[in-house]
Amino acid sequence: MPDMRLIVAGAGGRMGRTLIQAIAATEGIVLGGAIEAPGSAVIGRDSGELAGLGANGVAISSDVAALLKQADGLIDFTIPAATLAFAEHTARAGVVHVIGTTGFSREDEALLAQSATRAMIVKSGNMSLGVNLLAALVKQVARTLDEDFDIEIVEMHHNKKIDAPSGTALMFGRAAAEGRGIDLNARSVRSRDGHTGARKAGDIGFAALRGGTVVGDHSVIFAGSAERIELVHKAEDRMIFARGALKAALWARGQKAGLYSMADVLGLKDV
Repeated sequence: MPDMRLIVAGAGGRMGRTLIQAIAATEGIVLGGAIEAPGSAVIGRDSGELAGLGANGVAISSDVAALLKQADGLIDFTIPAATLAFAEHTARAGVVHVIGTTGFSREDEALLAQSATRAMIVKSGNMSLGVNLLAALVKQVARTLDEDFDIEIVEMHHNKKIDAPSGTALMFGRAAAEGRGIDLNARSVRSRDGHTGARKAGDIGFAALRGGTVVGDHSVIFAGSAERIELVHKAEDRMIFARGALKAALWARGQKAGLYSMADVLGLKDV
């Protein structure tokens, strides 16, 4: 099978540059294009030079439709509005779309599901192997422990992150809710301020911290009477997300159109 040609969306950002570096170091994948928003200051620049690799001959463009004609897929860690636009293009082209973007509304999720009827979409709040293994463990622990154990999810990210709670925190919340057999939307507590009263049994709490250059720290706390279980993941380099995204792209290449997650990619769906 020929090398998979992937387009990197948001190529001028930190994650985009990391993805370009990861593609250069991965056998079986080549960079098929680099995309940025129209008007970006990096349009026309060599994507390899921007990523610190030296010139690779792939100039940053804003014309995703043209690039998709010669590509097998697109990797997208951008913002919801851009991802929805990209999803229309990948659906028309019938190619792989790996989505690491977070902060979608319910309406956005419905639109992505529609696009997935024509494209192979792998979407995850976090692409790292460790986080997805931990999510499976969170589900098992939540299933095992009853409501005598309160669930709290604490996350911290860099000061440039624009959504809260993080996509990873919400992934852990969904895993815990599934383990408990409850609706996360009905039982999540996103903030506490003032005289809130006692904590309600069965709720899943979230706390979001922002500061500095933290790549991503997450803790899922099961707090019972006189004991506490903490499941923790700390991301130290964005490369773990890039490698996971490339693994997802290669896996999705052989799948039929549909909406998948990293649990599908890693064989954790039924865990």
